[in-house]
Amino acid sequence: MSINISIPEVQTRDQRLGTVITFHGSASQLAELSKERKVKDLGRSFSQCSDCSQRCCEGEIYLIRGAAVISHSPIGCCSPEGHQINIVNSSKMRHLEPADVQVICSNISVKDTVYGGLEKLRAAIDEAKRRFNPTAIFIMSSCAAGIVGDDIESVADEKEDELGLPIIPIYCEGFKSKTWSSGFDAAFHGILRKIVKPAEKRDENVVNVINFHGRDTFSPLLAKLNLRTNMLLPLSTIEQLSHISEAACSTQICETLGSYICEALEEKFGVPQLKSNPPYGLAWTDEWIRAIAKITKREELGEQVIQSEHERIFGELEELKQKLSGKKAYIYAGDSFSHIFTNMAHEFGIQILGVASLHHDQTRDSSADELNSLEQMIERTGDVPNMTVCNKQPYLMVKILKKYDLDVLITRHISVGVVGTKIGIPSFRVTDPNSIMGYDGLVNFGRRILEAIEAKNFYKTIGEHNVLPYSKWWLENPNPYYFDN
Repeated sequence: MSINISIPEVQTRDQRLGTVITFHGSASQLAELSKERKVKDLGRSFSQCSDCSQRCCEGEIYLIRGAAVISHSPIGCCSPEGHQINIVNSSKMRHLEPADVQVICSNISVKDTVYGGLEKLRAAIDEAKRRFNPTAIFIMSSCAAGIVGDDIESVADEKEDELGLPIIPIYCEGFKSKTWSSGFDAAFHGILRKIVKPAEKRDENVVNVINFHGRDTFSPLLAKLNLRTNMLLPLSTIEQLSHISEAACSTQICETLGSYICEALEEKFGVPQLKSNPPYGLAWTDEWIRAIAKITKREELGEQVIQSEHERIFGELEELKQKLSGKKAYIYAGDSFSHIFTNMAHEFGIQILGVASLHHDQTRDSSADELNSLEQMIERTGDVPNMTVCNKQPYLMVKILKKYDLDVLITRHISVGVVGTKIGIPSFRVTDPNSIMGYDGLVNFGRRILEAIEAKNFYKTIGEHNVLPYSKWWLENPNPYYFDN
């Protein structure tokens, strides 16, 4: 699919990738139906909770160092507090100078949803310039701004000429997509359109790594290949982002997060995208190292690194495999990470009783088979008979999880990690996905799973004393998918 970064707004994942948020069947059925976009999104007649594209966009844009953000929204849609914690903690982890989230809300009111909020937007831009003297200003649209039809683009162009700095509209209105991950694409689209410059030169020693905030575990590994890491997007500066077209290649830790920007960098700026699974688990990390080594012409060194890393972690890895082999797990994470965790758990000999992903993209921005993490997971681990797509519905997941005799629940997000804990299942949440990347990350992943399993009495006690908020009718209903249309 050709990517057009000249237009103001990227298509949502619903339109572009045929995204679905409901499915129950096997992983192989999901993969086969997706080939022709035949997965029927059932929808739900009842939804307990969800998330928002704007929130996903915030996680990238708020953490750009030196930039300011205008949340053109009601005050309730502006939530910088958690991101302030992230930028401070992640800056410390990466030994960077302290930074702050620089956000102003235009505070759209009821009156503005009738008469428009552009004067408030102009005032917010001027205040951001006065207060922060930023290197760029991002304007995040919202449901309220999108519904009333505020012409953000014309205001951005007007103020950009007046103030002499980039002003970038980001169209991440939550009502436009049932898939909150569309917010990632909106953020990257704005950056590609207004910040990234065509390359004047190439640095064959630099690799773009599209990732979330957290520690930098990539640089130590890539340094063994004599390569430097350009960690993107959180904690980047505008100057850094303007030169990402000069890298030798790009890679991402999660296709949900980074497939759009990696594909656009390859198609529009000539930066090769790594045609490999992200480096999670022994086999996938080996493939990732070999793919980078091939692009950067370091094949011999790549094989040396693989061999030495295998030897270094062999003892502890084997010990963990002996302790974890045969344990029963359920995986509950985002689209890509549900496949990643399944692959990693399989390498320890853990039996996967079921997998749930928060959404599923039937197609991808790249046509490369190597970047289809679902099919790559099936090829590596075999079919998963119990595959569910569920966008954070605790009422449904409680019933699914209660069906299994589990040793551990492996999750990614805090809002889903507590589901297992409340019913007494030992639960391990991957707070920082960078911490389980690569060879050391695989060992760390195994350690954390073992810690959760060994604390089973703690989780059992919580389950015995916790009262679920669901009716007797629902808890005894034999069909967990009752509300799927």
